[in-house]
Amino acid sequence: MIHTTLCYVLRGEDVLMLHRVKKKNDINKDKWIGIGGKFLPGETPEACLLREVLEETGLTLTKYRYRGIVTFLTENPENDQYMHLFTADSFTGELKECDEGDLQWVSRDFIDSLPQWEGDKIFLHLLWEDAPWFELTLRYEGDRLVQAILNGKEMSRN
Repeated sequence: MIHTTLCYVLRGEDVLMLHRVKKKNDINKDKWIGIGGKFLPGETPEACLLREVLEETGLTLTKYRYRGIVTFLTENPENDQYMHLFTADSFTGELKECDEGDLQWVSRDFIDSLPQWEGDKIFLHLLWEDAPWFELTLRYEGDRLVQAILNGKEMSRN
């Protein structure tokens, strides 16, 4: 199982989003996601978070919160992952160009209208509701979300 981090950096009502348009063979191509990436050997979730945000944005997080863990299950177990989810609302530094896509501050009210994974909408809703630490399992068949389990209980999907 791959371990990754994902962080939503907040500035008032705006969220720093990454429009994934630059990497070849990117599973997230054309999607809008938070900032993050894969753990290096021996790295903790917090160390990976701080490194990835600095590498991708040029920002140094000074206040962040570990919000939950999202397990992604796919048809190919080599792509399954545990994603450690964070928000951050304090940072230093200036935004730099990202080699994985275009960084943009986006109003929280506008995020749902952007192309994103169906499961991302579930955990973003939990973040915006200020839900306590959670465990979310998302099972995908191809690009289609087929199951969502929050804190051990299957979520109804309409």
